[in-house]
Amino acid sequence: MRVIVAEDSTLLREGLIRLLAEEGHEVVAGVGDAEELMAALAAVGADGVDAVCVDVRMPPGHTDEGLRAALKIRAEMPGIGVLVLSQYVEKRYATELITDHAGGVGYLLKDRVMHVGEFLDALERVARGGAAFDPEVVRQLLARTTHVDPLATLTAREREVLDVMAQGWTNQRIAGRLHMSLSAVEKHAAAIFTKLGLARGDGYSRRVLAVLRYLDS
Repeated sequence: MRVIVAEDSTLLREGLIRLLAEEGHEVVAGVGDAEELMAALAAVGADGVDAVCVDVRMPPGHTDEGLRAALKIRAEMPGIGVLVLSQYVEKRYATELITDHAGGVGYLLKDRVMHVGEFLDALERVARGGAAFDPEVVRQLLARTTHVDPLATLTAREREVLDVMAQGWTNQRIAGRLHMSLSAVEKHAAAIFTKLGLARGDGYSRRVLAVLRYLDS
């Protein structure tokens, strides 16, 4: 896997570069701000990178430069997976990033990544076109839209299924996490999509994006 790491903390950036190299991945570039990130992508081209790991708040303003760069990458180079790794949930652009593009997107919170394997698995998933969302990111995005009437029609169990579904898991994994049968999960999922007015997708990342797109409306 060919990766660009965009992180303004030199210590963390170099740590991620070393970790990826030790796991056999090629780090195409390690950069400290969004402008350098876009320049590195321009230099190697869309075919030269599989995934980008980017922080939200980067120089010069330390506000949302990294996330806006991520949106630009997804719009102009949709074949490149984007994993946001940050301390913050920047709700406006996070929702736009998640809802406007079909897969290849992830959002993890630095302080909640407990094991190296979680980070590596998430990065590999987005590079393959999948989704990887921290449950806390999903919780905050869902909380932002609790006033939406169709969401209020969900039962407590359907809401539990939706919370785990929005993290990017398949029905089989949801069943294991919630200690339910697969058929029960499929029944709840069908009810969720019906109540929210959404057509059933054929992949877990598509379902996540459809749900979050609706919740942002």
